[in-house]
Amino acid sequence: MRILALPLALSLIASAALAAEKKAPLTPEQEAAAALEFGAHDVFDLEFAGDPQISPDGRRVVYVRTSFDVRTDMPRANLWIVDADGGNHRPLRSGHASQSSPRWSPDGARIAYVSGAEGSPQLFVRFLDSGESALVTDLLEAPNALAWSPDGEWLAFTMFVPKPKEPLAEPPTPPEGALWAPPVSVIDTVTYRIDGAGYLESGFNHVFIVPADGGAARQLTRGDFHDNGPLAWGPDGRTLLFTSNRAADWELDPAESELFAVDVASGALTQLTKRNGPDFNPVLSADGKQIAYLGFDDRGRTYQASRLYVMPAAGGAARELMPKFDDDVIDPRWAADGRSLTFMHDERGERKVSSVSLEGKVRELASGLGGTDLGRPYTSGSYSVARSGALAITLNTPQRPSDVAVANGGPMRRLTRLNEDLFGHKRLGAVEEISWQSSHDGREIQGWLVTPPGFDPDRKYPLILEIHGGPHAAYGPNYSTELQRYAAAGYVVLYANPRGSTSYGEKFANEIHHAYPGYDYDDLMTGVDAAIARGFIDEQNLFVTGGSGGGILTAWIVGKTNRFRAAVSAKPVINWSSMMLTSDFSNGYVPYWFAKPPWEDVGEYWRRSPLSLVGNVTTPTLLLTGEQDYRTPISEAEQYYAALKLRKVDTALVRMPEASHELVDRPSRLIAKTDNIVAWFERYRTPPAPPAETEP
Repeated sequence: MRILALPLALSLIASAALAAEKKAPLTPEQEAAAALEFGAHDVFDLEFAGDPQISPDGRRVVYVRTSFDVRTDMPRANLWIVDADGGNHRPLRSGHASQSSPRWSPDGARIAYVSGAEGSPQLFVRFLDSGESALVTDLLEAPNALAWSPDGEWLAFTMFVPKPKEPLAEPPTPPEGALWAPPVSVIDTVTYRIDGAGYLESGFNHVFIVPADGGAARQLTRGDFHDNGPLAWGPDGRTLLFTSNRAADWELDPAESELFAVDVASGALTQLTKRNGPDFNPVLSADGKQIAYLGFDDRGRTYQASRLYVMPAAGGAARELMPKFDDDVIDPRWAADGRSLTFMHDERGERKVSSVSLEGKVRELASGLGGTDLGRPYTSGSYSVARSGALAITLNTPQRPSDVAVANGGPMRRLTRLNEDLFGHKRLGAVEEISWQSSHDGREIQGWLVTPPGFDPDRKYPLILEIHGGPHAAYGPNYSTELQRYAAAGYVVLYANPRGSTSYGEKFANEIHHAYPGYDYDDLMTGVDAAIARGFIDEQNLFVTGGSGGGILTAWIVGKTNRFRAAVSAKPVINWSSMMLTSDFSNGYVPYWFAKPPWEDVGEYWRRSPLSLVGNVTTPTLLLTGEQDYRTPISEAEQYYAALKLRKVDTALVRMPEASHELVDRPSRLIAKTDNIVAWFERYRTPPAPPAETEP
């Protein structure tokens, strides 16, 4: 966090000197010349707001303020608090140890949170009247899904409980002082490693409670199953609701889950839902009579939107509140009077908060959420709601990461401006929405153009087509460090939501069901044509890049066309058969992404693999991957690199040590990613053609 601490005397002297110094105002031309463009090292100076939690009375907001430490190359998250009118913006807990998950007590007098200040993540409670924080737990694993009991006496959370396995064979005992190899590891689970977490320790997530004023944590659930949050207390504090898949074959059906209630006193479980499909995210109305939750009937599609249901807490049939609503419902919350719920959803690349009555009437409350994904312009953001209905949200613009804002029936009020000190004197690329009709079927495709600072529409600029991952995800009018860095390097950037993207309804998302890559290629190529038609794109300098799902499409594109001068495929899938059987999520991909497993349909897996088109590739193509990527393992990029080398196509392989599929989880990695992409494109970029001479 950029806070400068000066001795008081020195601070007063400096302030007096600044006040005495009189400067002539800058002319517009001087201001433009003084403005700097966004540079690589500026990444370390970025900040963003996340997880804004409004107090029950709506008067204050506590949030997680994330900055980056240039010495450790790591993010640092501290808790800050601000009044709902924007005043009294101050740290609640700050320092080198990160804090997260702030949650108000029901009476608004305390805030529970998680901190690593004691060396490992523990629960703390902050008393607002005294400003003191109390250590509540002494846990061996990190707590998650924090929830206060209605009376404020207890805190519930989930936590991983290790369960060591019996060895397959007893390890040999080395002689004293001998240096033998480490003992073997025996794996017998379907999912044995997770991207970002590595190889998994044996054990399960379970539900716990602990007194809010400190004491021994008590485990409520048991068994060889994962019990997950969010958690919801009954109004009398006697039960807790959670989500779990406790079927015998749960490992092979990761999309399945049901709602359960656990009796706090006895640990007895009651299953509340049962169907073929996931039920999750339970929330109880204030009177405890109704349970709202999310779920869907599993139809085997690659994308299935979460629907909002309400059922009697005492038992009975559930009903869907918005059967015609076609957006994914996210994070529902009950209104205090129990007559409506608020929720988030993504619509045409923009995250919004809306409310729905128990009669199914939907009303938009806030828009423009996002800015918590600093790399690329993905939809993101979070919110909370006070008893009065006032909202706290993460608000962003295409040129600013997320700040805290509040809305309460009137105009939205931005409470923080975390990056004005960084961006207030810099020129950023402008972002403009465009749309076009796909050459495949005339379907409308939405996209955005980022133009370089100082853009002149009478000049010709190189173009980068940047493709999102997922592929069931969405870009939007959101802040993006990566795209701003490309714009600062002099490129126009086109990004879009081709078919398969979310936020346009289930039908649009499932246009690529069992057909990916496919006609999304046509959507993107027509978008490039639409950008060229604007008149300021140099057709001889077209470039393409994307990560994950975008990496797949990048490799697919260069196998279908040679119109791009160079390409960068980041963390791609190159061979669907090998990826399916080496990914950390093989049990989720096989039943949904293809009709059959790879050994039963070799031809279809090969037809949809970019490797099948490598014989057509002439475009210089860089591969970029993390060495600890377990989602699309590094072996995928290595296959394509070897194939391109054998074909004598210009290529290189950039490996990021210790990086997972996230790839840019540390500032230096984000800088390295964009630097290498721009360097590769600059290697093949040609000078723009001189303007045509006109006859006198």
